[in-house]
Amino acid sequence: MFTPSSFAEALHSAGPIDGLAEKLNLYGRFVGAWTFDASRRLEDGTVLTGRGEVHFGWVLEGRAIQDVWILPARDAGPSPSLGKWTFYGTTLRVYDPGADAWHIFWSDPRNQYFSRQLGRAEGDTIVQVGATGTGAWVRWSFSRITKESFRWLGERSHDNGATWRTDVEFLARRATTP
Repeated sequence: MFTPSSFAEALHSAGPIDGLAEKLNLYGRFVGAWTFDASRRLEDGTVLTGRGEVHFGWVLEGRAIQDVWILPARDAGPSPSLGKWTFYGTTLRVYDPGADAWHIFWSDPRNQYFSRQLGRAEGDTIVQVGATGTGAWVRWSFSRITKESFRWLGERSHDNGATWRTDVEFLARRATTP
């Protein structure tokens, strides 16, 4: 019989699958709860700011990482500095040993924004690249990664990656460890 707890048990995993832990820890190191300060630069130069939360966990027999990004944070209340910028979405990150890369699937049903990207380590940074439905390229990256913090940057290119414009920046701090 299906129960909400049986769904959670089927989805969540205690850790990475044996044999792939080193590769899976590219994103596995983020497992736990985080808070973040967010800023978004609009085309007209207006900057929206707010505080959000993100939760990472092992899923699908330890073969993937799933997260939930929430802005504003559930305990933050309304924020006039956010304007209409809110989201409540999830990312599924699945490692592909054949490509030595991660397939990234972002889904934000509140705003009907969906993105598919390919992610890899580039030195100390994790870079994810994909395209929007309008043909623009997106580049999302994790940098300045420590056990207690990271920077997440969202950029967009309208000239096939020749130049990039920063759309959003999140500065995250660990709230809890797994």
